[in-house]
Amino acid sequence: MALSSRLWRLLPLLRGAEQSVCQLARSWGSGGRCGTWGFRGSEVTGNTRAFKRGLLFSALSYLGFETYQVISQAAVVHATAKVEEILEQADYLYESGETEKLYQLLTQYKESEDVELLWRLARASRDIAQLCKTSEEEKKVLLYEALEYAKRALEKKGSSFAAHKWYAICISDVGDYEGIKVKIANAYVIKEHFEKAIELNPKDATSIHLMGIWCYTFAEMPWYQRRIAEVLFANPPSSTYEEALKYFHRAEEVDPNFYSKNLLLLGKTYLKLNNKKLAAFWLVKAKSYPAHTEEDKQVRCRGPQ
Repeated sequence: MALSSRLWRLLPLLRGAEQSVCQLARSWGSGGRCGTWGFRGSEVTGNTRAFKRGLLFSALSYLGFETYQVISQAAVVHATAKVEEILEQADYLYESGETEKLYQLLTQYKESEDVELLWRLARASRDIAQLCKTSEEEKKVLLYEALEYAKRALEKKGSSFAAHKWYAICISDVGDYEGIKVKIANAYVIKEHFEKAIELNPKDATSIHLMGIWCYTFAEMPWYQRRIAEVLFANPPSSTYEEALKYFHRAEEVDPNFYSKNLLLLGKTYLKLNNKKLAAFWLVKAKSYPAHTEEDKQVRCRGPQ
């Protein structure tokens, strides 16, 4: 419709141009001459035809460009609509706990350059890796696969808080296969990306929770690992249970009861700080949390360790 209206507006311009050329040719006088310029009528007529052909060619070129624009715009709109539809399906499957169906859906688009698809694919790959029936060999492949998707998402859009969050998560996951030196070195990178995710979206409770896990992990680091860290690095990563508690509470304030593991870690952190009353309060909440995902089930069975 847009192309037809543009063509309709263009045709009067072509007709007007043709009439103007003909009038100009007639004004050059009788006998095929025109004032002091001395052009013959046949030359004028030839030039007119050439001009008309050139004008028509230009018009057609313009229409071709207009057609290309309309088709390109339509393709972009269609592609955007399709991505939005895929994302809606993916989020529905994620909320429904359909881990395998979600992974099957998203892996069809693993060559996509859309950041929203890529970070969701990283999450789905990691979730499949966490399933009980996934073998250790498959788990390793899936975790490195997830890291690659997260990395691509971050490279595509550095202002995406979700890309920063999932890149940090995936780096942490593969640390178990990289050795203690790499794992400790990656801790700085992980913290940096969690902090960036929180900066970009301070209302994302998950990023805040994960920053709490980072603090909790280094607060309870075994003495021999701490000793290795001190040997390898001048300023090894460190934290305290108080810092971890601050992040877990902050996550709960942003989105109350959003995650069973946040409740569990609040309880475990209070146990580390010898506050048994508050520890019991949060552990009971974790125990009674509805088990929507595999991780929720594990939290209900695990309790404090």
